[in-house]
Amino acid sequence: MADHMGVRVELWVVAADEAGIWLLNGDDAWRSDRISADEDVQAEVELLAYGQTPDLALSVIHSTSWRQDGPGIVLTYIAIGQAGEFVHDRFPGALPITTQLLELVGRPYPHDAAQAPTPRHIDVLMHAVRHLRFLRDTDAPTRAAMSAEWRHHLEEFEPALSGLYSEPHVA
Repeated sequence: MADHMGVRVELWVVAADEAGIWLLNGDDAWRSDRISADEDVQAEVELLAYGQTPDLALSVIHSTSWRQDGPGIVLTYIAIGQAGEFVHDRFPGALPITTQLLELVGRPYPHDAAQAPTPRHIDVLMHAVRHLRFLRDTDAPTRAAMSAEWRHHLEEFEPALSGLYSEPHVA
């Protein structure tokens, strides 16, 4: 008999300055090991962030999605980091996040309505950023935690909880 499916978290940490929105993780999310049943998921996310950048304050932490990844479930979180006036000065490896990103890498792989999607990491990230736009428009505590730069730069992102899969599936 197989073990129970384990749970891990992945964390995408983003920041905004006058120039735009930046992914602080580099080119991928930070991921935890399997979380013990006696651990708290939110605490694991905070510990993951602290382990990578102990002096970075997070003003927003939000779960945006989940998916099966091999023998486990991955819970996806996005966090807004307070990286200062010039993000790239503090995080020289930060990468820009723009609405043109999906045009460069292509749309997500289509899937049948009764099938599970197979998102790429870039799809997960873009979904999370669009989720932030949705929260900016609908969630007062999250909107209050966002800087003017955040509120401005999110304007170009379509507010959505879903909708990345706009291409029809061909069997």
